[in-house]
Amino acid sequence: MDEIYSWMDDVKQGNPELVSSAVYGHTVEARNITLLKLGLKNPEGREKKVIWMDCGIHAREWISPAFCQWFVKEIVQSYKTNEKLKQMLQNLDIYVTPVINVDGYIFTWANDSTRLWRKSRCLPPEGSSCYGVDLNRNFNANWGTVGVSFDSCALTYCGKSAGSEPEAEAVMDFVGKMIDQTVLFLTIHSAGQLILLPYGHPEIYAPNYNELVSVGKKAAEEMKKVHGMNYTVGTSPQILYANSGSSRDWARLSGIPFSYTFELRDKGEFSHLLPEEQIQPACEEAYAGALSIITYVHNKAFNNSTLPNAAVITVSGVALKIWSTMMVLFLTTGVLV
Repeated sequence: MDEIYSWMDDVKQGNPELVSSAVYGHTVEARNITLLKLGLKNPEGREKKVIWMDCGIHAREWISPAFCQWFVKEIVQSYKTNEKLKQMLQNLDIYVTPVINVDGYIFTWANDSTRLWRKSRCLPPEGSSCYGVDLNRNFNANWGTVGVSFDSCALTYCGKSAGSEPEAEAVMDFVGKMIDQTVLFLTIHSAGQLILLPYGHPEIYAPNYNELVSVGKKAAEEMKKVHGMNYTVGTSPQILYANSGSSRDWARLSGIPFSYTFELRDKGEFSHLLPEEQIQPACEEAYAGALSIITYVHNKAFNNSTLPNAAVITVSGVALKIWSTMMVLFLTTGVLV
């Protein structure tokens, strides 16, 4: 983590016209949650749109922080000679958090026995000896309904309440202040070689579901061109498992029109213990996929196309209601979700 902090300082100092940084939250163990902001001044003074990217919400998924660093490196090295990228950076501000779960990430570097730690490092609840919350089950999106556990010892423990963890709260607070400007939310995970779109709840679909699938499949095609690796596109219930409380779902429920989770390499041979020689190729293909989606969203936003802002459509006869202030869903049975 110290190396990542040092690298972030170097990138900012070496590229002051493009890169700035901000601390937007603190972990349970009082460490900074820090982002890099990539963006150029808009020569016409036009309002810029926002793209969010985060990595390292699950501690053991080391390829994820590696990708966020690779992404920034590629942007910094190529924007001056790539006119399209330069144009996008004049229209967009891209916020990149290399590691959200700083405490957990540091814990995975302690020794071999902690290498596969997934959760945060919050203190155990009363009566338990088990640390940590699965931060990607703690967001205010159908919290606690499917694909979670209320057992603090479980890997998918969702916490005491939606947004109970400072790491999840920091993202919701920071991005929440930019909802009207934010057009894309990308969260990077591993493993499985998947591109997941909203929603994790099996009875809700995004109103722009077909477009999300189409854009995701185009990204998968671009990723395959790099090293021949196949990435599968769909909602989590369709191609992985149902879940709730994810940052991806929170983003779409909040009104961000495009929201995706990338599950990077591999499909099970190494899983979270991806060998060193696969780091660069994994990042190269993921960059191609991310850039494909960013380009599409940019072109749509700045070609006077209408971006969807509705959050959900329902299936199986389930009626849903959204609280505009809380973005919480109620089923008609009266169950708070």
